[in-house]
Amino acid sequence: MRHPPRSVLLAAAGAVALVTSVVVPVVSAQGATPACTVEYAVTSQWDNGFQGSVKITNNQAALGSWTLTFDFAGGQKVTQGWNAKWSQSGTAVTAANESWNGTLGTGASISAGFLASWSGSNAAPAVFKLNGTTCNVDSEPTTPPPTTPPPSGGTAPALHVSGNKLVDAGGATRRLLGVNRSGGEFMCVQGYGIWDGPVDDAAVKAIADWKANAVRIPLNEECWLGLANIKPEYGGANYISAVKELVSRVEAHGMTPILELHWSYGQYTGNSAGCSDVHATCQKPMPDLQYSPSFWSSVASTFKGDQAAVFDLFNEPYPDRATSSVTDAWKCWRDGGSCPGISYEVAGMQDLVDSIRATGAKNVIMAGGLAYSNDLSQWTAYKPADPAGNLAAAYHVYNFNTCSSESCWNSTLAPVAAQVPLIAGEIGENTCSHGFVDQVMKWFDNHNLSYLGWTWNTWDCSSGPSLISAYDGTPTAYGTGLRDHLRALDP
Repeated sequence: MRHPPRSVLLAAAGAVALVTSVVVPVVSAQGATPACTVEYAVTSQWDNGFQGSVKITNNQAALGSWTLTFDFAGGQKVTQGWNAKWSQSGTAVTAANESWNGTLGTGASISAGFLASWSGSNAAPAVFKLNGTTCNVDSEPTTPPPTTPPPSGGTAPALHVSGNKLVDAGGATRRLLGVNRSGGEFMCVQGYGIWDGPVDDAAVKAIADWKANAVRIPLNEECWLGLANIKPEYGGANYISAVKELVSRVEAHGMTPILELHWSYGQYTGNSAGCSDVHATCQKPMPDLQYSPSFWSSVASTFKGDQAAVFDLFNEPYPDRATSSVTDAWKCWRDGGSCPGISYEVAGMQDLVDSIRATGAKNVIMAGGLAYSNDLSQWTAYKPADPAGNLAAAYHVYNFNTCSSESCWNSTLAPVAAQVPLIAGEIGENTCSHGFVDQVMKWFDNHNLSYLGWTWNTWDCSSGPSLISAYDGTPTAYGTGLRDHLRALDP
């Protein structure tokens, strides 16, 4: 779903921070500023891997190019990274500038991040050198503290795909019926917080009281990766910690969390562009190769021990708006690369599935089709290969979409649903009523399929559209339809 104007969404939001240890730049005993400083942080850590970041500040003459070097002492191995060309030989790690960020003026800073494996210990590097000059002179490195462990799973069931159904560990079918909880995709990148409104236990319980059993949680890749344009208090470790805490609360109330990449990096100014910004401030037509695979590697590593969590690859792809060729659009969707009409290198759905599975995560994966996930007409022909066999089709439908009639659902959705689980990650209407979603829910009920209403936020019901007028679960006229329907369904 595209979002209403900022004025509608402005709200205070907070999150419990996960404090990470860093190598803090200090002034030397003589009072001189070090030639360069490097702040190193572990932003997330799991059983055999972690996500790290470095912030380099140049305090000497301006540099036209830069190379950062340091040694790992605990058996760590860099596997991928961003904002720098990362390499490792033995214990020696090198991060060299990309073609677009080589200039580092006096007093200027640059941030870069990476994913790495570790075993035994995960001590911070002791010495950093920028173009051969030792940084952080007179500073003492510290070891990152243990990070919050992945959620244990609460009472939400572990899920996997069996034929065209989602089932729990005992083989019982589970339809995902619930709501979207928007905020994590836009508050952080706009600099206002992490969530839009409360996400404490009382707020999550209010969702469960509607008899929802699933909550879809939109995320922002720049915030998760802690890129330089995100305020530190809302990005990286703090953002990841807040997401993990919300997932734990959702699962503690027996609900399935669906973690979804909503807003991503990459400049697109073509047909139906949501913004001209290169940053993750609006819906882009496709995920980007520069950051999206790293995002999913980190998310999957964080939650791979929690089979209750579901991964939704990308909110609403629309490569079909960038090209007049439907075949090119579907190829772009699956394979990525250089796509017609899209200026940045695209990560296809196969790239993202591969990034997730490379971590060992076997979680259920959802993949939405073209036309903002409203077109599944060739989904089965182009579906990504999943070695874990845990792939589901994602679909979005609103009253103003092209495929919003029973005849379209019968002709395009039913064949897909016969092969794989089909989950309507977003259903909604902009009428401030529920006549349309009533029709959607009836059809999906008759076919034993899953659906989640957009959205559990206190916005205007037409511009949102919003299910609630208060976070205690008070429904709007539109939300009443979903609430009453969920409560009336058999357990």
